[in-house]
Amino acid sequence: MHILYNISILVLRAGIGLAAIFNSKAKEWITGRRGEFNELPETNGKEVVWFHCASLGEFDQGLPLMHKLKTKNPSIFLLVTFFSPSGMKFYGKREHQVDHVMYLPLDTKKNARKFMNQFHPVQAFFVKYEFWSNFIFEAKKSGAKIYNVSGIFRTDHRFFKWYGGFFRKTLKAFDSFFVQNKESKQLLESINLKNVYITGDSRFDRVIENKKNVTENQIIAAFKNNQPLLIVGSSWPADEKIILPWINSQKGKVLIAPHNVTKEHVNAILSSLPNAVCYTKADRFNVGDKKTLILDTIGQLSNAYSYGTIAYVGGGFSGSLHNILEPAVFGLPVLFGPKHKRFPEAQNFIDLGIGFSVNSTESFKTVFEQLTASLETVSKQTVKFVEQNQGAADRIYAKIISS
Repeated sequence: MHILYNISILVLRAGIGLAAIFNSKAKEWITGRRGEFNELPETNGKEVVWFHCASLGEFDQGLPLMHKLKTKNPSIFLLVTFFSPSGMKFYGKREHQVDHVMYLPLDTKKNARKFMNQFHPVQAFFVKYEFWSNFIFEAKKSGAKIYNVSGIFRTDHRFFKWYGGFFRKTLKAFDSFFVQNKESKQLLESINLKNVYITGDSRFDRVIENKKNVTENQIIAAFKNNQPLLIVGSSWPADEKIILPWINSQKGKVLIAPHNVTKEHVNAILSSLPNAVCYTKADRFNVGDKKTLILDTIGQLSNAYSYGTIAYVGGGFSGSLHNILEPAVFGLPVLFGPKHKRFPEAQNFIDLGIGFSVNSTESFKTVFEQLTASLETVSKQTVKFVEQNQGAADRIYAKIISS
């Protein structure tokens, strides 16, 4: 099976190479890995702690534990790898203490051995659910302790299928799993993994820390002008399809932060909305009478949520729901699309009456009106839920040092 896995990695590389002809993100994936072993930092004599994150969201998930480890031992060399170009492009917009960041090389035995010979990590943390077998096996051989951080597992994962023997072997290389919920723990224990601890989702720690460091934004404050404000965060065209008609049918203030801030996408939104202005063309003197503000920048959304009243978070029509904890920490109840199965926090929100799944302009309108009538109560419940779920990084750290 390992041979088949290695062949699949080469097929993956060929597929991305082909896609790069037509797709800019695939092209970035390829070009970003050219010369990946050139100009690497010298780490001899240093205690290297390695975090692998699929993308920016997993980086956010790992940051509280990274901060904890670096605070307790400032001399460690903190190494982060990304699979996705978006992680590499935007990690610098976060406050962090990382010493070196790079793409994860393609998961071949040769690359994995070269990587371990270069860095010799003493600890390797795989955030959430990306598991690259050759890197994991080689890290184990090199003597690293291997951990899964804020893991989430589902019955449809390959580890729990009849053909999943090789992938189960990959998981058995881990020293501990720090998972988000009871279901993940039960699934891992069903394949005879006993080193599993429910520590929660470290993104709660991340958004609470962000809330402590909110800065004033004069343009957004002037746009809000002390009125209720709907914030549409990380929206995709499928989200905008149901939101834009609603915006045009009512008089309230709306801030839209599209996931894709290309000129073409932003202009498409502008063409559908009268009395809208882009953030990059606004100032606090000309924005107050505008109905819609389009946040056509990267890195300001989490701060912008502090000005909101209700949030709609995008990605729920594709099954890639963005972070609903970012608005919730400020007391914003959250609406999102119907495909949220992969995100257990979304169902928790729904069960508690602080999150709402919508699939049309009509259902969005109905929920929005209901929320407006009970906003104060729902807002308090939202903040309470986020605060009750903090502490994952502390729990993980305590388990690591006690093992």
